[in-house]
Amino acid sequence: MTFKTLDFNCALVTGGGGGIGRAISEYFLSIGKKVIICGRTESKLQEASKQMKDCPYYVLDTGNIAGIADFVTKITKEHPDLDCLVNNAGVQRPLDVNEMSAEEFTQKADNEVAINIQGPLHLIIHLLPHFKQKSGAVIMNVSSVLGYIPTSVINPVYNGTKAWVHFWSMNLRTQLEQAGANIRVIEIAPPSVGTDLHRERKDPNDNKKDKNPAALSVEEFMEDVIAQFEANEDHIGAGPSRKVLERWYGEFGPDYQKATGHK
Repeated sequence: MTFKTLDFNCALVTGGGGGIGRAISEYFLSIGKKVIICGRTESKLQEASKQMKDCPYYVLDTGNIAGIADFVTKITKEHPDLDCLVNNAGVQRPLDVNEMSAEEFTQKADNEVAINIQGPLHLIIHLLPHFKQKSGAVIMNVSSVLGYIPTSVINPVYNGTKAWVHFWSMNLRTQLEQAGANIRVIEIAPPSVGTDLHRERKDPNDNKKDKNPAALSVEEFMEDVIAQFEANEDHIGAGPSRKVLERWYGEFGPDYQKATGHK
């Protein structure tokens, strides 16, 4: 039987203390799922946990790659019912090769790559043996519309990391399907959403509606996402990003299907 998007029992949400991660966590709790949140800032996790039915939380820096294997061992031992991973944690930094020294640029870029790429990769790879023991499981990767069209030139590394998340999700889905694993791989590609993602910009609020009318509120974003969860969509957009995904898959989807047999 095909495992549906919302058939899981227990979800681990990275970056679950705020923004999109918290919104997804709150939705899962509202439909009776068990949720575990993790992130880098314990005070933020504590507050979110209290406000979300005292859901369990763990301090985890997804950029600390060396600690992920032990974290997975610990969380699967303490929560053996875990059968869903939401790779949501991420950072977006304005980086300009014309204004920054090589040392500053590479230090910030390396950390961004570690959090946005290596962290999700290692979490998935280390959790796969656990998930394969289940009757089914779900992996959700949060990419970005900027991984399809890199229009935000001020954050080139972020754009590249989200393109990686997009392609990694596609190939991971295909490999698991070809192996007969009952594990859903879902990509969520947000447009600009009014969270604190832009906290390192000169204007950290330039993704809010009063400054960017095209941006979605978190509530608007979740309305679109929930509808696509319920429809069992594998690649999910919201607001303006839905059209971008439709254009991308309409143009390149047939080529991918032909090459891999993926449907």
